[in-house]
Amino acid sequence: MNRFAAALLFLTLSSLVQAATGPTQEELNQANRSTEWLLPNHDYAGVRFVDLKQITPANAASLRPVCLFQGADLNRALNNPIVYRGVMYVTTLLSTVALDPATCKVKWRHDWKPKAKDGNSSIKNRGVAIKDGKLVRGTQDGYLFALDAETGKLLWEVKAADSEKFEALSINPLIYDDLVIIGPSGSEYGVKGWIGAFRLDSGQQVWKFNTIPDDGEPGAETWGAADSRLKGGGGIWTTPSLDTANGLIYVAVGNPAPDFFASQRPGANLYTNSMTVLDARTGKLKWTFQAVPHDTHDWDLPVTSPLFTANVGGRKRDVITVGSKDGLLRVVDRETREVLYAVQVTTRTNIEIEPTEEGVYACPGVAGGVEWSAPAYSPKLDLLVVPTVDWCGIFKRDEEPRFIAGQLYFGGSFTWDPVEKSRGWLTAIKASTGEVLWKYQSSRPMLAAVTATSADMLFTGELTGDFLAMDARNGNVVYRFSGGGAIVGGVISYAVNGKQYVAVVSGMAAGFWQAAPGSMTLTVFALP
Repeated sequence: MNRFAAALLFLTLSSLVQAATGPTQEELNQANRSTEWLLPNHDYAGVRFVDLKQITPANAASLRPVCLFQGADLNRALNNPIVYRGVMYVTTLLSTVALDPATCKVKWRHDWKPKAKDGNSSIKNRGVAIKDGKLVRGTQDGYLFALDAETGKLLWEVKAADSEKFEALSINPLIYDDLVIIGPSGSEYGVKGWIGAFRLDSGQQVWKFNTIPDDGEPGAETWGAADSRLKGGGGIWTTPSLDTANGLIYVAVGNPAPDFFASQRPGANLYTNSMTVLDARTGKLKWTFQAVPHDTHDWDLPVTSPLFTANVGGRKRDVITVGSKDGLLRVVDRETREVLYAVQVTTRTNIEIEPTEEGVYACPGVAGGVEWSAPAYSPKLDLLVVPTVDWCGIFKRDEEPRFIAGQLYFGGSFTWDPVEKSRGWLTAIKASTGEVLWKYQSSRPMLAAVTATSADMLFTGELTGDFLAMDARNGNVVYRFSGGGAIVGGVISYAVNGKQYVAVVSGMAAGFWQAAPGSMTLTVFALP
């Protein structure tokens, strides 16, 4: 073998080894510079911005679907795909699938066989995390497991959550160093929330932070009687964002329970509806910001990203975006911890009035405001773009709250306005000032992810099933494709062999959204 052939063989083998063992911690730290999609919101900071310029406002009308993958799954299509070294990883409720991201050809598929009862039916699987050749995901029956990213072979599994207590592991985990960070959903089922870290190589638990404090822990005094904390909620909807420079995770903690019967839990009810900042390596509490103390309307805090740096008020500041179901988008200084501005992104009516037995009309409704999709941030345009829900209704409180295992623990009820009155917004905000620059109105709530690019493009989708490519500078729709099923999950953009693609997940939404049904489908778009 000559020297050239030997060198070529070495490079080929090295590439295969790297593909089988990556991404490394350094690659994840630099994901904001990647034209792949390594984390659910692209990078640890969650900016959902990718430096790709092939698709532009001038040529986006020529986009066409190039392939699709149908997951044969009629559960909610909330998946956030991951793309690394020529492989895309998607999930359904029970399956994990590796695909070619340019052709949708299946490389391998792993099917989970449940070992315990379903923790709760409110949320389904959002996706995987990847590092060091391992894919990690959670299950509805409380398991956490790792697969070989190259082959799909099961490496380990652990019972990480208690499905008997209605805990379900639905979010994309966050992997940092040798830790897998995840927490259960299920606030409406009366869980006692937490977030924890597990070893990447074994699943062994390292630390656990109670989002509903135990006796003697800070915040326990904000709940009144101790038994109010036993079923206090505090579930985790979405993957935390991470400040790699300081090793801090920014956790979005969900609502307290019972949702509408607040006298059952007097006090501020920490750490529900709070951005809770923890040391990623130890789980130690650093500080917290509670967006909606003593919540009486199920106004979760579902989103704590993106993190970015901007000149706000004449000063360069490190900030974080906090999106809430109360209809406000807040930008918070990560050093001073002050709210720099708050932008109203949906209708807000009777927000201070608690539900009564007779009923109180209020906006946002029980599923209003900012839901599970984080805003996208374009540093090029100094732009935050956030999808929201505008849908009001009547909140009622029960005469007495009743907890029945396995049933929703609301302590009341909510009656939606007619579906014809529901709508959605995509709101573009100047990140340095909070000024609203433009708004796009949809005929139905907007729940899908949003991605921004360096070519001033936005990609998102609608509950109607339409995929949208938009000019980020003015909100004009430059391409629309009707794919059938509702788009309520991931919309990402990435490059393979120098060509830019956009992948869109569509399918089922929760029944109360009253959207067209569809099997989970991943559709990939590109220019001809």
